[in-house]
Amino acid sequence: MVRAAVLPAVGAPLEITEIELPDPGPGQVRVRLAAAGVCHSDLSLSDGTMRVPVPAVLGHEGAGTVVSVGEGVTGLAPGAGVVLNWAPSCGSCHACSLGEVWLCANALSGSADVYARTADGTDLHPGLSVAAFAEETVVPVSCTLPLPDGIPLTDAALLGCAVLTGYGAVHHSAQVRPGETVAVFGVGGVGLSALQAARIAGASTIVAVDVSPEKEELARAAGATEYVVASENTARQIRALTGKQGVDVAVECVGRAVTIRTAWESTRRGGRTTVVGIGGKDQQVTFNALELFHWGRTLSGCVYGNSDPARDLPILAEHVRAGRLDLGSLVTERIALEGIPAAFDNMLAGKGGRALIVF
Repeated sequence: MVRAAVLPAVGAPLEITEIELPDPGPGQVRVRLAAAGVCHSDLSLSDGTMRVPVPAVLGHEGAGTVVSVGEGVTGLAPGAGVVLNWAPSCGSCHACSLGEVWLCANALSGSADVYARTADGTDLHPGLSVAAFAEETVVPVSCTLPLPDGIPLTDAALLGCAVLTGYGAVHHSAQVRPGETVAVFGVGGVGLSALQAARIAGASTIVAVDVSPEKEELARAAGATEYVVASENTARQIRALTGKQGVDVAVECVGRAVTIRTAWESTRRGGRTTVVGIGGKDQQVTFNALELFHWGRTLSGCVYGNSDPARDLPILAEHVRAGRLDLGSLVTERIALEGIPAAFDNMLAGKGGRALIVF
């Protein structure tokens, strides 16, 4: 029996309770969590913006130590450190055949499995395949990545989603080049990662945008050269900071129609707008045909930073070891499982960066 945060139904409060984990079966690994990040996607799952089978144990950004392995697992032994990979690619679908593993059609198929049970025998699903909001979890070996050398296990949890997503949005999706100007909308865990990635890419002007004035220090520490408190004048302010042109690249990490539209309007003619934030179906963004022609901007979605975790994790680790990427600075509070609801409330209120559950 291990303690976990269970979502009993969509929209219901999380319940901190004991669950029964089975021994790992063929091709599976049991992992003792060291830390798990509280991501906005977890909030989107809990409120029904994104759908998963329930009841479920949420949490998808985590790292820990292998406790035991099932039949057929090679290359991993008890005691090994791993980063959880919530979106493992199948290698055989159309997207995988194109090398676009972040769009794998089967990446989340594990969410429908029953992986554990509550004390009264109720079946539980692993939210986004890995169920990291628990002291321990059992996952397919494909959902694990070796812990890179020299990376503290607790900090490594952040690599599993926030950093892969924010870094990938800048380097893979937007493909920021040295000297370009960048605006990042939303200074949470992903936004802070995107700001650091823009700095690493050699961007000149880096504008951070958020509803909270209190996040300016966080944003500037991550690499922002300018800070704008979101308002109806945001696009005008960003153009004023960039010679009235607008930024070369805007990265939207909020997932709201008004923010996506503002990011688009803040981008120069011919620039690139990348949408990372996950919005609901009710968030409708509109453009007229003439402006699409006139501005010549590129608007693109971005899933998981368009990242290949197996390829990108060693690159991120090298940035960490070289001091270019600071994982610890993304974390604004360290909490226990009981602190997850308050962390959700802080997200809704626009407070803080990443909350990290430390076990």
